[in-house]
Amino acid sequence: MTTLTLEHQQQPAIHGSVALLGTGPMGAPIARNILAAGIPLALWNRTPDKARAIADGSVAASPAGAARDIVLTVLPDLPQVKDLLEGDDGLLAGWHRAGTKQPILVVHGTVSPVAVAAFGEECRRNWGVTVVDAPLSGGTIGAEEGRLSIMAGGPRDAFERCAPLFGLYGAKVAWFGETGAGSTVKACNQIVVAATVTALAEAMALAAASGLDLAEVQAVLAGGLASSEVLAQKGHRFIDQDFDGGGSARNQLKDLNFIAEAAGNSGLTLPLAGCLRSAFEKMIAAGDGGLDHTGIYRTLRG
Repeated sequence: MTTLTLEHQQQPAIHGSVALLGTGPMGAPIARNILAAGIPLALWNRTPDKARAIADGSVAASPAGAARDIVLTVLPDLPQVKDLLEGDDGLLAGWHRAGTKQPILVVHGTVSPVAVAAFGEECRRNWGVTVVDAPLSGGTIGAEEGRLSIMAGGPRDAFERCAPLFGLYGAKVAWFGETGAGSTVKACNQIVVAATVTALAEAMALAAASGLDLAEVQAVLAGGLASSEVLAQKGHRFIDQDFDGGGSARNQLKDLNFIAEAAGNSGLTLPLAGCLRSAFEKMIAAGDGGLDHTGIYRTLRG
C-alpha cells in the first residue's frame, strides 16, 4: 500500500468551510490552532460553554448548525460521531438545508478500524458523505503545540482536501489508504504506547520497591535506549504519584479491545497486546479506570 506523507509547511490553501465538533482536551487546542491561522471555524460541543470559551470561533446551537464542507469530529468513539448525523438537529439535515455536495466527515477519535470502515461505506452509500478516519497521536501537548501525528484513511482526493487543514495542527500528516487504514495505524501506535506506559510503570515499581530515587532512575533511562516521548511527557507522574487527568485507563482498554478486533480480523494473535489488555482490565476492575493510564503503576504495586 502506498503511503502519502505531506509536510505542513508545503500545504496549499484550504478550500471549503470548516467546522469542529467536540471541544474537549484535544478538540479545543486544535480549534485554536485553526483559528490562529485565520481560518473561519464553526464550533459545537454538547456543553456549549466549552465551545464559547474558544475565542473567535462561531458557536453553533446544534450539529446541523455546524454542518460545513469539512466537519472535524474530536470525540471519544464512533457511537458519539454517529449520534451527530440524524434528526432535525443532525449533520445530515444541516448539509441538506445548506445544499452541501459531497461533505467530508473527519473522525479524529481513536475508533475501531473495522467499524469505521463499515461506517464509511454506509455514509457513502446512503448519504453521499465521505468519511476520513484520521486519528491523532501526540496528546494534549502535541495538540497545543501543533505537532500532532495524524494518520489518515479515506479516498485520496478527500484526504488531499483535508491535508492543508491537518497541517495547521499536525507536524506529521500521512495517508495510508481507504477508510479504516488510519485507525489501523493508530492501533499499531497504541500497542507501543500501552506497552511503553506499562514497561515504565514496572520499572518505576521495581525502583521504588528497591528504595531508589525515581527521578535519578528516570534521568538515566532518558539518556539511553529506554528514552521515549512517554517518559518525557509522563515520567513526572510516577514521581509525584499524580495520576489524575490525561489519557484514561478506560480509553487505553478501549484501544486495546480495538487492537484485538483488528488483529482477529487479520488472522493474527498478538501476545503482548493480550497481556496489556489483561493488565488494564485489572486496573479498571480495581476502580481506577478514570485515572491516567500511567496509573497502572498503582495496580502493579498492589
